[in-house]
Amino acid sequence: MRRQGRFLTGSTMGHVVRMTLTGATGITFVFLVDLANLFWISRLGDPQLVAAIGYAFAVQFFSISTGIGLMIAATVMVSTRIGKGQRQRAKREATTAMVITVGFQALVAALIVGFRYPLLDLVGAEGETARLAARYLAMTVPSLVVMAVGLVGSAVLRAEGDGKRAMFVTLTSGTVSMVVDPVLILYLGLGLDGASYALILSRFILAGMALWFVIGTHDMMALPRWQTFKRVLKPFFVIALPAMLTQISTPFGNYLLTGVISGFGDDAVAAWAVVNRLTVVAFGGIFSLSGAIGGIYGQNFGAGQFDRLRQTFRDSLLFCAAYTLVAWALLSLSAGWMIGIFGLGPEGAAVYRAFAFYGSGAFVLVGALFVSNATFNSLGRPLRSTLCNWTRDGLLMLPAAWLGAAWFAAPGVVYAQTLAGGLTGVLAALWSWHFLKRLGARP
Repeated sequence: MRRQGRFLTGSTMGHVVRMTLTGATGITFVFLVDLANLFWISRLGDPQLVAAIGYAFAVQFFSISTGIGLMIAATVMVSTRIGKGQRQRAKREATTAMVITVGFQALVAALIVGFRYPLLDLVGAEGETARLAARYLAMTVPSLVVMAVGLVGSAVLRAEGDGKRAMFVTLTSGTVSMVVDPVLILYLGLGLDGASYALILSRFILAGMALWFVIGTHDMMALPRWQTFKRVLKPFFVIALPAMLTQISTPFGNYLLTGVISGFGDDAVAAWAVVNRLTVVAFGGIFSLSGAIGGIYGQNFGAGQFDRLRQTFRDSLLFCAAYTLVAWALLSLSAGWMIGIFGLGPEGAAVYRAFAFYGSGAFVLVGALFVSNATFNSLGRPLRSTLCNWTRDGLLMLPAAWLGAAWFAAPGVVYAQTLAGGLTGVLAALWSWHFLKRLGARP
């Protein structure tokens, strides 16, 4: 008997909420651990250490984003096969996607480690801060190869519709990191090296848990075949390359903004590091939305249920708006407390307030960009999401940051990010809705 995909029936809003919240719980916890990592480092009382992590994040963000792009391709391919009822093919393609992703991430990691000093120099890191950031990158970036296994494993679980176990994967790895972070950083006195060891350990646990559920629970991997590899390689990268280009645009924009804000000193860069970490904690639901609804899109697209695609799009936008309003309120109310917790100086406090009161509210519109990315990536138009993201990060972001910094000093960088993201989100949503309306009307 053919096993039907679980997203082909039932409330699309129910699927969106369930998959997004389970994904958000996982990703939010991972980045909450990252934020706690930054907090323990800040307890050492050296702003250079916090700034070093900020610079390292600007560089490492690229490699993580390429992994997410490859994960998106795996989700689309496997979920579409499941929607068509081709389960054996889905298993082989899941394994092949994991092999490709691990190989690609190994190449990316080698390039970043080899060129870490020039990359840090370009973003504005200098002296001892640059040396510390380079050491942190040299220790943590190679473990991205291990993280790639966990990312593709989570993608397969979401393609299958098992958001709960995908959440457990990230919760388990994050819990271990949360426990060992203060021990390594403070009690053993390892400082920045302790933060590196905790991150590496969490990535190994991420990979192990993902494989345990994918193979042991769902039997969703099969021994790779050369024929499958040859058949999958081109269509995989037809999705993956635009998806990676789309994902890379965000760290590219962040890289440019870090360079602009570095002109205002280590205090501003330290605040920028806190803002970056807190953004992904507060808006984990929005960041996970794109990956969460990819499986819903893929299964229904494979089954030819176009009305459900449009329902999924509408429900995702509604969920995004409600989620953002709650997060915005919490960030605004807690701004003073967070500034004190991380010991930010006057310049850093101004940067953080700009984010809490204005930048976070823009996610009502920025979230529409994430929904549109999932729409285009999952339905065979990945270059459109690439174009939307690079319009924001490659075309609008830097000129807006220069003007914002000239008019409002360091907080102007946050205002620039807000304006560029909101404008692009509106345009992307209109474009993707027009695409969905026409999707079922032609052969």
